[in-house]
Amino acid sequence: MKFAVVVFPGSNCDVDMYHAVKDELGEEVEYVWHDSDNLDEYDGILLPGGFSYGDYLRTGAIARFSNVMKEVVKAAEAGKPILGVCNGFQILLEAGLLPGAMRRNESLKFICKPVELKVENNESMFSSTYEQGEIITIPIAHGEGNYYCDEETLARLKENKQIVFTYEQNPNGSLDNIAGIMNEKGNVLGMMPHPERAVDELLGGADGLKLFQSIVKQWRESHVVKA
Repeated sequence: MKFAVVVFPGSNCDVDMYHAVKDELGEEVEYVWHDSDNLDEYDGILLPGGFSYGDYLRTGAIARFSNVMKEVVKAAEAGKPILGVCNGFQILLEAGLLPGAMRRNESLKFICKPVELKVENNESMFSSTYEQGEIITIPIAHGEGNYYCDEETLARLKENKQIVFTYEQNPNGSLDNIAGIMNEKGNVLGMMPHPERAVDELLGGADGLKLFQSIVKQWRESHVVKA
């Protein structure tokens, strides 16, 4: 499986994402600059964390208009797995690929620490190697991770099982403890915690590796050539 790590001006977690895929997952991966106009050769698209375009206007607001985002939308419509982490999640929200919006942390402070997440849905392409209800530890690092949506959208997220991860102890004021959601089609996931920073026990834990393994597992199962 071949992944693209999209790099925007101001991205700073692209190297972590690259390392997770190449060194820990053992899959093919390339950096793709934000002005790219073709992602057809890639099987999965990764939008890393950071401060794209300095987080001017709103987090992800300018990156949403980058040339590559037309291709990300195209890939999403084609059913390819799209993962947006932290700033990548914010970009997916701004692009309309996921519902809702991101606000400043309730404390108005930047938060950087490991947090416990609960796997709310282990039937997605991003979470199938986890157990339902499993508690995992993944680090966060954000100043605007307070997820919000209206009541109608929240009801729809719950009904369609689009809430994949929730916080055990809410660090930022996020609605209903939401830490990660996917689209109705199930191929676009946005989450504030950083799974790419939890892929090796030497770095403090490997709970995030299962997320990447889930993506590859689903991709291989859907691309098996039956005799």
